[in-house]
Amino acid sequence: MANEEKPKQKIGFTIIKDDPIDGHRGFGVGALSLENVSPVIIDVEEGTASIEIGAMHARSDLERGIKFTTDRADSEGGKPYWLVWVTIDFKEDGPYYAGMTACEMIVNREKRRGFKILADHVNKMDKSMKRHIIVDHMDDDSKKVLADFLATHNKEMWERSEPKLHVDLGVDSPGL
Repeated sequence: MANEEKPKQKIGFTIIKDDPIDGHRGFGVGALSLENVSPVIIDVEEGTASIEIGAMHARSDLERGIKFTTDRADSEGGKPYWLVWVTIDFKEDGPYYAGMTACEMIVNREKRRGFKILADHVNKMDKSMKRHIIVDHMDDDSKKVLADFLATHNKEMWERSEPKLHVDLGVDSPGL
């Protein structure tokens, strides 16, 4: 009997699509839904932005093959990026950009090293999901890239977004 080990129970993170309490009160009630959160990666030097779904689990193309540490010196000489958590919510007149938080990331491809603070990335995703807008620490050029990307991606969602988002991204009017 001593040699028989009980298999460890695995407690997985369940992602439930749509409304977890719509129609039933069983398993999943109150579970967290990540359905309306998208990671956008901004390449600071190139001035580009793209949606990278792999970043939800730290597996974007940018992050593959990179060993991340919390020591900036490890990734010295690398390229700066912003990982922006964008949360979409719905109003009566349609969807809008409701939460937005930016996280710093540096990647040095040659050294295969990178800098990021995972706890910050997780906390910022949580803040975005709670409809916070935290982009004030971003550089102005990156804010403009993000604003242009969001407005181009879906003009109606951009126009329905809260004025605070436009102001924090350095754009006074929703029309750019």
